[in-house]
Amino acid sequence: MITMKDIIKEGDPVLRKRAEEVTLPPKEKDLNTLKEMHEFLVNSQDPDMSVKYNLRPGIGLAAPQIGLSKRMIAVLIEDENEKLYSYALFNPRIVSHSVQLAYLESGEGCLSVDRDVPGFVPRYAKIKVKAIDIDGNEIELRLKGLPAIVFQHEIDHLNGIMFYDHFDKEDPFNRPDGISIGR
Repeated sequence: MITMKDIIKEGDPVLRKRAEEVTLPPKEKDLNTLKEMHEFLVNSQDPDMSVKYNLRPGIGLAAPQIGLSKRMIAVLIEDENEKLYSYALFNPRIVSHSVQLAYLESGEGCLSVDRDVPGFVPRYAKIKVKAIDIDGNEIELRLKGLPAIVFQHEIDHLNGIMFYDHFDKEDPFNRPDGISIGR
């Protein structure tokens, strides 16, 4: 079971490396790791489990965040219509995106960052992602709003990018020319 002690913190070089593609079909070890990553998100969002194991609530996790430089992510989030996005993916990639930008009014956080880093993170308002799911199926997701932001955040981790790298260097609170999303 993954716990907070397994989460790599900012400053660790693995978070700045471009992660390697996962060879498909995945090895059993990679499959098990990806399942554990998703299980961490489920546990972290469960009030009893999060208290019992001292877990910070998470909505996304990328393999580099547990010290593994492989292109694997897990996401567990509901959109504003309470539609659940529950995914454990190999080799996700953004294949298209909108011109319009979006950002979270509250800013972004990260399990690998133990400090408050305020600022607006411009992201694409809509994206299309292709990946291989845990069952070996190629999938294509059309995402907007919060799910689109979460997927971009996690895919950034696979490319060695932290959320605060997107800040306007002169003014982190410069509002991107886009849509503000409530959370």
